[in-house]
Amino acid sequence: MPHAPCPYPMPNAQCPMPNAQKLQDLMQQVGISSFKALSRAAGVSEHQLLRLRQGKLEQMRVDVLLKLSPVLQMPLNELIGTFSSVELLQENTAPTQELLQEITDLRKEYDRSQFQLEQQRELLLQELQQSSLQLLESLLLQWPTAAQKAQENPQLAAVKIVPLVQKPLEKLLQAWGVEAIAPVGAELPYDPQLHQLLEGTAQPGETVKIRYTGYLQGEKLLYRAKVSPVSESEKL
Repeated sequence: MPHAPCPYPMPNAQCPMPNAQKLQDLMQQVGISSFKALSRAAGVSEHQLLRLRQGKLEQMRVDVLLKLSPVLQMPLNELIGTFSSVELLQENTAPTQELLQEITDLRKEYDRSQFQLEQQRELLLQELQQSSLQLLESLLLQWPTAAQKAQENPQLAAVKIVPLVQKPLEKLLQAWGVEAIAPVGAELPYDPQLHQLLEGTAQPGETVKIRYTGYLQGEKLLYRAKVSPVSESEKL
């Protein structure tokens, strides 16, 4: 004769735990040593685990099963099949099917929510980067030129602070996927999409010199590099 269900949590000696060994076997397979450790790993209460051990799967919240499934490394349908009583499966087929459908719907909703959260995180990160780049615009555009001038003249006291600013700035830009179009002083073919003339005129493909660097973030142009034509005397 099956044990009468315990209406309230009671000591193990007074309340049967038909599923306790099943749960312990699964825990052992995934390296979880105690019910308290399982509670922490899954983020569910020990009271909910008590229901599972007592064979009261039908009384458990669906979100609890969703949390236990990945921790125990068992698909939801197998989890339900393992811990549902024979009577529940035979006599209450409809509620069990409804539970499975509810779990499926919740899983879809969970996946959709996770996707939306990931999109929101990406959007917030992009907004943070853009607002920060706007605040740093003057530094980004002026610093490489100032640093080059300082390095060209080692007698300037300012040359000593160049590495203190340049290295952290380079690391920040690298982390954000921001790249300089070309270093200050570089000579390269004029591209009006990437370069802005500070003086004179130039046709696409003619040699220009980078005076103030510009930046790209992936394929997005943030700032065009400021350039000037290279005279014939400079080419020699």
